[in-house]
Amino acid sequence: MAKKQLVSVKVNGHEREAAVEPRLLLVHFIRESLQLTGTHIGCDTSHCGACTVVLNGKTVKSCTMFAVQADGAEILTVEGLASASGQLHALQEGFKQEHGLQCGFCTPGMLMSSFALLHNNPNPSEEEIRRGISGNLCRCTGYQNIVGAVQYAAAKMAKTESEANVAEGVAK
Repeated sequence: MAKKQLVSVKVNGHEREAAVEPRLLLVHFIRESLQLTGTHIGCDTSHCGACTVVLNGKTVKSCTMFAVQADGAEILTVEGLASASGQLHALQEGFKQEHGLQCGFCTPGMLMSSFALLHNNPNPSEEEIRRGISGNLCRCTGYQNIVGAVQYAAAKMAKTESEANVAEGVAK
């Protein structure tokens, strides 16, 4: 057995650490060591994207890297999207409202890829959305409802930001 190494990460805004074997994949670290089971294990070969998380602002398929490689990183998982009060993120609401999920297996990865997309491009075209989620496979839908869910979230986030800007202007 290999000597365990201490891995310290910030996950969904909380400092976490655990001693792990160097060969432990990040997806297993998240699910088993940190007990955050929203990140799904799909293919273990990086093809499906169900295990997608945001690591230091970029999407990664957590089945393709070791936990020790994430030491010192900031990770956002699907559990970190909703607010502390339990209010759904605009993407989660969009997936619900626009029927962007069927069996739900790909949903965490789709949400995380969509989150990163909207962070970098708040108003993506349909083509940009399709490109943004292209690393995630859904076996149940034709992707149209997923695209609609991302469009819903983009519109809601833009409206919320616009309202915040108006309120800020009134406060000045």
